[in-house]
Amino acid sequence: MPFTDLPLGVFFEEMAKKQPDHEFLVYPDRGARWTYGEFNQRVNALAKGMLEVGIQPGDHVGIWAKNVPDWLTFTFAAAKIGAVLVTVNTAYKSHELEYLVKQSDMKMLAMIDRFRDNDYLQILYDLVPELKTHPRGKLKSEKFPELKYVVYVGQEKHRGMYNTDELILLGQNCPDDELRSCMSKLDKDAPVNMQYTSGTTGFPKGVMLSSYNIVNNGFYIGERQKFTVNDRICLPVPLFHCFGIVLGIMACITHGCTVVMLEEFNPLLVMAAIQKEKCTGVYGVPTMFISILNHPMFDMFDFTSLRTGIMAGSPCPISAMNDVMKKMHAHDITICYGLTEASPVFTQTSTDDSPEIRATTVGRGMDHIEVKVVDPETGETCPPHVPGELCCRGYNVMKGYYKMPEATAAVIDSEGWLHSGDMGTVDENGYYRITGRIKDMIIRGGENIYPRELEEFIYTIPGVRDVQVVGVPNERYGEVPGAFIILDDDAILTEEDVKDYAHEKIARYKCPQHIFFVKEFPLTTSGKIQKYRLREMAKEMLGINTSAFTNVEEKKCENEN
Repeated sequence: MPFTDLPLGVFFEEMAKKQPDHEFLVYPDRGARWTYGEFNQRVNALAKGMLEVGIQPGDHVGIWAKNVPDWLTFTFAAAKIGAVLVTVNTAYKSHELEYLVKQSDMKMLAMIDRFRDNDYLQILYDLVPELKTHPRGKLKSEKFPELKYVVYVGQEKHRGMYNTDELILLGQNCPDDELRSCMSKLDKDAPVNMQYTSGTTGFPKGVMLSSYNIVNNGFYIGERQKFTVNDRICLPVPLFHCFGIVLGIMACITHGCTVVMLEEFNPLLVMAAIQKEKCTGVYGVPTMFISILNHPMFDMFDFTSLRTGIMAGSPCPISAMNDVMKKMHAHDITICYGLTEASPVFTQTSTDDSPEIRATTVGRGMDHIEVKVVDPETGETCPPHVPGELCCRGYNVMKGYYKMPEATAAVIDSEGWLHSGDMGTVDENGYYRITGRIKDMIIRGGENIYPRELEEFIYTIPGVRDVQVVGVPNERYGEVPGAFIILDDDAILTEEDVKDYAHEKIARYKCPQHIFFVKEFPLTTSGKIQKYRLREMAKEMLGINTSAFTNVEEKKCENEN
């Protein structure tokens, strides 16, 4: 049986009772600190305030904010009520927000004022003009009939909105009876968190995750890193993404760890946080680690407290993994693989694995989760080292896509297997390797080319800092590989240098036909590289009109993050 049956709200309260004086949440750049006991009191006050204004079990509560402290207050407060926290991507603008609020049947939206150049307040007032004329708590929106409450996360007051201080103060003056009644009826299998997949075609889908899904997944993620109450984990990844809320927060609370939080990723602040708080672990996608390692002030910081952490979200360059182990002292860094629909992790390396295993695989299947590689065409299980689609089955599989039964049935088969859409292999010892998304696979005149394999090869060229390989439409072959390369600061390479190097060392059909030198890759807010945008960039740079021949791009973009 998995680790716990306790619903998230109850679990957090039990941990707070167990170690009330242990640090839970630290913001090193602002000196803000809360113990488990202190934060639990804040959570209870907000939960009671939410109940008082009208939030009930089963209601959907949205959070649209960077990693501010009350992001987590809303997380646990909603969980204690039995409401569903709907996470909103910080990069969303008017069109995406309108769709999400409607599709999720959101009843309350908690939000900050802005993120970077995105003015959240203006966007919401444009979408919901009734906010300026209706009293707070009495909202009646023509466009969003389900939306009744908007909460500003902060002290400022805005027309038509509560702010968090008001709700917390309201809750502090309410008895505990209604909250205790809600908590006594919590169901571990009910949705507690809903995250929207950032597909590139079609509409985003709301992934419904239960307490049983995410609390248990978090526990086993922490186990692979050998977490204890003494660990202090630097978390610069966004909370709206599973990387932050599950790999980060759930792994920490199930082990009683301290979370060292940053509101958004900044390499200098990450390095300062690690040194100041003596962090034992750090999380990030490969591009984050690469930017830290290449920062001009890297040598000024002390990383000797580091032991472990997670590098995930996209394929990890072996050279970057080795540098993190050696230069950042995170000798027990781990690699995770999964997807939001899997809560999200279903394979992970362990601190016990050799550096080579941790640098070249995504580990073995997680406890209590079945994992297999199947032929996408036949559904038959693939033998070792034969590429196929990675699938998993177990406690971690989502409850489904919200109000999208057909889309749910398309990814969870009749036997309960979740189909990832990713290609990979497994060896005789149960270690999995990712070769790319099924839709990422490049088919050049009938020859299959796996971008990950070609990327790892190009990394061996002196002067290459980072590389991403995509399929570029080609009239003769259907598509050919194209490589987007970021060079080291002092490196000088030409297109011909790369091609000559490749022609000498790998099969000609695998050699990149197009080379693009860039300063950075297009990223999602959570740090994932948007390969579909690289393909579009390639077409624009080369002046390719895909209407002249078979268009492989439409199929490749579906569901890509």
